[in-house]
Amino acid sequence: MNKFILITVGFTLPTPEMMQEWMQWFKSIGDRIVEQVGLSSGKEVTKAGLKDLPMNEQALTGYLVIEAENLDEAIKIAEACPMVTSTLVYEVRSHGA
Repeated sequence: MNKFILITVGFTLPTPEMMQEWMQWFKSIGDRIVEQVGLSSGKEVTKAGLKDLPMNEQALTGYLVIEAENLDEAIKIAEACPMVTSTLVYEVRSHGA
C-alpha cells in the first residue's frame, strides 16, 4: 500500500446533514486512514509580512493521510468525499525519494 494525502478545500457552516455525510465518508474509508487533521483559522507568512487566511470556499480545511494501492484508488476515495469545493490528492513520497 502507498500513502496519499487528501487535502480538503472549502468551508461553509456545516448542517447536520453535511456532518452525517462526512461521518459516513470517514466510515467508508475505515482503516485506510493513517492520520486525520482538521484546520481552522490561519495566517499566510510571506516576505512581505502576514496575511489572514479566511475560512471561505478557497480555504484549506483539513487533510487525511490514507493508504491506497495507487493514485487511481486514492482518487476514487476522494471523489466520494462530500467536498465543499474540492479535494486535492497527492502521493506521499518517502524520505530520500
